[in-house]
Order: sequence, then structure tokens, then C-alpha cells
Amino acid sequence: MPNRGSGSSTIDEFWSTVAELALNGPQPTRSRWHRKGMTQRGERIFNVASSVVIMLIAAGWAWSISIARSEGNSSLTRGTRMISRALTDARAPSVSFLTDAALEFVSPLRGESGRLRASIQGRGEAVAEHALPSGTTATFSSGAAAESTKVLAAPSRTGIWSMAIALGTAIKPITDFSVITLMPATEKRRGRIGLYYIGNWPTRGGRVSEKYAAPSGFIEVTRETQNTQLSDHFRLRDFLPHDQQNVWPKYVVVDMKMVDKLELVLTDLASRGIPSRGVRVMSGFRTPQYNSGQGDTGGRASLSRHMYGDGSDIFIDNDGNGNMDDLNRDGRVNIGDARVILAAVNRVEAAHPSLIGGCGVYSGTSAHGPFTHIDTRGHPARW
Repeated sequence: MPNRGSGSSTIDEFWSTVAELALNGPQPTRSRWHRKGMTQRGERIFNVASSVVIMLIAAGWAWSISIARSEGNSSLTRGTRMISRALTDARAPSVSFLTDAALEFVSPLRGESGRLRASIQGRGEAVAEHALPSGTTATFSSGAAAESTKVLAAPSRTGIWSMAIALGTAIKPITDFSVITLMPATEKRRGRIGLYYIGNWPTRGGRVSEKYAAPSGFIEVTRETQNTQLSDHFRLRDFLPHDQQNVWPKYVVVDMKMVDKLELVLTDLASRGIPSRGVRVMSGFRTPQYNSGQGDTGGRASLSRHMYGDGSDIFIDNDGNGNMDDLNRDGRVNIGDARVILAAVNRVEAAHPSLIGGCGVYSGTSAHGPFTHIDTRGHPARW
């Protein structure tokens, strides 16, 4: 027999080992291969050999990728680069890491209720107090526009933005939360932004408190973005003024602390057997011009909290008839049902002092049923 080189001997020894493993292992149960005429011994050898071939291919692929990376090969596809990094870089991001980073980023923005789904910011303002985990980037997108930041700053343009957290080539979208950047109030000209008439905020003699200062910016609302979810129960459209129905975009003010308080009130009511699915906002934001002269102005204060975005009038309409439900179950719908909501507001403010504010109850009229006003003016007020 001719003398073979050491390379051939090594291969012969390898396949002899494969055959020995196949013959000495436990006997497989009968399979489809037996019906094709293959013996159990042949099947065993085939299975072990196939597994070894697959492992060799995987090892060779990983080795070739590693060599390409070390040589700076730019021809690698994005998918290959991601696999390469996962195989060769111990710092490669994992889905669980990015999920944790996303939760850490968003959780403080969900309010005391835990139900907020948006954060309202001035353009370029810090979105959160804490920094992103080292190496991660927040990416904001709105239609075709996109911006990225490593310091948790809001986008530099007005809009409603979805977010994702990225680390290297891995990315984790945050699917149920938006960052809303404001149109600066300096864009208002003669009481208007574009075609939308806002008016001017009233002034008070002497020093104006922060709570009565004119807003520094407005949310731009289009037909498409009016359905943006602000919280579990409320959308942007719930707080739009009732005038200028056909003028778009609209420019409004909404205080997320007020939305947070509303969610807590609904949670309190639900804990007492009053479902919140039928909550209705009868009146949300009012422009100064609307507050002073549009619709039924009865009961409106000249410095109404509605103009500052932190006041709203609500009622519970679970049966869908357009009117307040019989919340106290006395067989009548009247101001007593509005007081059920007032009691929930009192409990919420006792548990969450940072959301303290005003609450008033109103009887029904020929134009509307009873309702409850809720705001976060910063000091208690009842009427």
C-alpha cells in the first residue's frame, strides 16, 4: 500500500472516530430512512457525519468573518456585520439590554399614573433628567424626518416623533410613546399662526405669575396627527377647541400633568366599580379668542385654566348617550353624579400633592348634561 502523507492520516483518523461514535452510540428508532433501504448503522453514520459537516461550515464562516473584520473589509453586508459582531465582540448589545434601556428612558415620562404615552418639549430641550446608558443613542423619526441624539435632547424641529434606542447596529423601537416638540410662540403673528387664529393672552397688573404667563409654544396638530395618543384614555383630538373646524393645522396647549391627573381620577373611579371607557372631554384647550367670545361663554373665567392647557371639563358616558351616566346610582342624572368625580379628585390630590388644583361641579342645562371641571393650577380650589 502506498505511503500517505500525515494530512491524509489525520483525515482517516477523524472519519474512523466518526464511524466509531456512530456505531457505539444508542440505536435510533426506526425512521423514514429505513423505508428507503438504509440500515440503522448507515443512518447513524450519516447523522453524525452531517452534524460534523454543519459544525465545520459554521466554524469556517465565523473564522472568515473575523478575518474580514480584522482586515477592515467594507464589502460585508449589514446582516453579516451584525452576526460578526455578535460572534466576536463581547460588548455586543442584546435585545434584553436595549429593552432595559428603553424602559429606563421612558418610565419616568409616564407620569404618576404610569399611563402617559407622550412627552411635550420645547425644541432641543432635555427629554429626561438622566442620561442614556453608555454608548446608546436615541433616534427620533417623524415621517421622512429623523434626528439622533446621545444626550436625550428633543428634536430641533416641530413635530410629533416616534422613538427608538440604538446601540451599534441593534435598535429597539419604543412603539407606544411619542415626543412632541412645540412650535415656538414667537411664530405667532397678529394673533395667528398660519391660518389658525389664537388671539392674545390677557395681562394682569403687576407681576404675572408663571401659571398665568402666556404659553411659550404650541402643539401643531394636523388631520393626521390629531389621533396621537397622549395617554391610555386620551388623544390630542380630545383637547382641541370647538371653533375653526376646517382650519388645519391647529395650534394648541396641553399640560401633561393635567392628563396624568385625569388618568389617576379614572383609575380611582374604576377601583370603585365605575368603568372609565366612556370618559368624554367636553371642553379642553381654549384659545383666548374662543374663551372670550365663542360658543356658550356662561361660567367662563377671563383667566380660565383652559387657556393655559391645564384645565378640562369631563363626564363619564359609558352607555354612549352623549350625557353623564348615573354614577351614584340614585336613578337620576344630575349634579350629584358630577360630585362622584369630585370625590375621586379629592382622593387623587391627597395621594399626589404635585397634581393639586381646581375642581368644580356643574349642573346640566338644555345644551349639555352635568360635568366636572379638573385642573392642575398648583393650589386647591373648589366650587
